[in-house]
Amino acid sequence: MKALFSTAYFPPIAWMAAARRYDTILIEAKETYPKQTYRNRTEIMTAGGVRVLTVPVIRNNHSRTEEVLIDYRDRWNIIHMRTLTAAYSASPYFQYYSDEIEHLLSGKYTTLLELDIATVQWLLKQFKIKCRVELTSDWSTPVGDEHDLRYLFTPKHPYPTDSLKPYYQVFGDRIPFTPNLSALDLLMNLGPEAKDYIEGIA
Repeated sequence: MKALFSTAYFPPIAWMAAARRYDTILIEAKETYPKQTYRNRTEIMTAGGVRVLTVPVIRNNHSRTEEVLIDYRDRWNIIHMRTLTAAYSASPYFQYYSDEIEHLLSGKYTTLLELDIATVQWLLKQFKIKCRVELTSDWSTPVGDEHDLRYLFTPKHPYPTDSLKPYYQVFGDRIPFTPNLSALDLLMNLGPEAKDYIEGIA
């Protein structure tokens, strides 16, 4: 089976749980790029609560997602790695994954889509999800048995979290459990067991 997904930067847990159900996920590349979505942001847990990490981009009002460029003037990748280190250095599995994440963030990607695909494919590997990742060749409605999930995951309309059971989070002793953060949060806290967690999501 195939499904259409919006692209995402270190996507949320529910995005990853949905991806595991398909043989092929088609990443929407031809849409007019929308603002304030997971396409260039991810949410993690820090000592101060939920923190949004945003990739600065260069675009115009009619840019397609595949045309959106990354703006490196603010050295966002270094800031993101430092923030991830501060947030998860005390987590059970940070040391296991940190070198690969740093290598991932140090790559010189020209477009946001290149970065997003790299983070998605890395997470798929960690979660042992065996599906192909392809880009759409044009803007179209789903064909045949394709499912359209392009508008399901958005910060403006949070994904229903009834099926997202609590798991250990680093600052859980002082901050209430927060569901559907970046899949990085699940990986840092559960490690290999993160795969079992998303397989339990309805």
